[in-house]
Amino acid sequence: MQPLLQAFGPDALRQWIHTLGIDTFVGSSGRVFPTDMKAAPLLRAWLHRLRAGGVRFHARHRWLGWNEQGALRFATPMGEHCIAPDAVVLALGGGSWARLGSDGAWVPLLAARGVAVEALRPANCGFDVGWSEYFSTRFAGHPVKPVVISHKDRAGVSHRKKGEFIVTASGVEGSLVYALSAALRDEIAASGSALIHLDLLPDKDMQFVIDEVARPRGSRSQASHLQSRLGIKGVKAGLLRELVPAQDYGQPARLGAAIKALPLRLIAPRPLDEAISTAGGVSFEALDEQLMLRALPSVFCAGEMLDWEAPTGGYLLTACFASGRAAGMGVLSWMKALHPS
Repeated sequence: MQPLLQAFGPDALRQWIHTLGIDTFVGSSGRVFPTDMKAAPLLRAWLHRLRAGGVRFHARHRWLGWNEQGALRFATPMGEHCIAPDAVVLALGGGSWARLGSDGAWVPLLAARGVAVEALRPANCGFDVGWSEYFSTRFAGHPVKPVVISHKDRAGVSHRKKGEFIVTASGVEGSLVYALSAALRDEIAASGSALIHLDLLPDKDMQFVIDEVARPRGSRSQASHLQSRLGIKGVKAGLLRELVPAQDYGQPARLGAAIKALPLRLIAPRPLDEAISTAGGVSFEALDEQLMLRALPSVFCAGEMLDWEAPTGGYLLTACFASGRAAGMGVLSWMKALHPS
């Protein structure tokens, strides 16, 4: 992706948005937003420009592949229709939004034509844990914050991120989980599970936590003691009860260590159709530098159907636009060669 982003990166994308009459600003997270915080006006302005430039849109057309003569086949409300264009750009998305059309149905169509396609996998996704019924019923939907997630990937690289995540009926999801999802997904595929650690009090050091846990609690329950001394209550207290052996509650050093590094084993990524985005897709080795398929001259690919993944939060859009521009430039070069006059 690097050459594509060098040719059309975040600054170029913002400038293009501004030419459509849409202002943007950089938020506290460093991410870019339309000033009015809505995407619809940008989409309307873009469509208006395209229509004014002669682009024709055909709704309710589903691509079915190619016929024996190499023409594109479409299922339409009026029956099947075939066309044989000089060039084609496929921007068909991944497989994680089936209800909106990105269902991955293009994978076998390209594979049948000899195009190398890596299996589609969930990216920016949640994970199953296997909570007890009690914990799931009581805490599903609760946010855990602030918290730090630590994970050592298969290469031995340690990752540590602070933020928040959501407890679900079956496991965990949310921005903090999504940020580590690629490494976690791959580890589960290789080993059957992935272990993360939760620091429930990221702003307190270990010794402070242990000392507070060890203070005499008198007639108070351990739950009341933890809430009073450390502010641990609700879902955080529930996580401790769910994951810490009962005997460790009587040992301040062990309980304090668990509060600072609570082990949580993830057993499976959530299904592809629940993911924000998709990993896998058309291999870059199947494409030339202009994103044309080597096995299918005149056919270009762009967007999430290519084999790349990125964290959510604007990075996906930026890379999709960059690859779309590259494919468009590739079409121009192809058409000039095809019709040199």
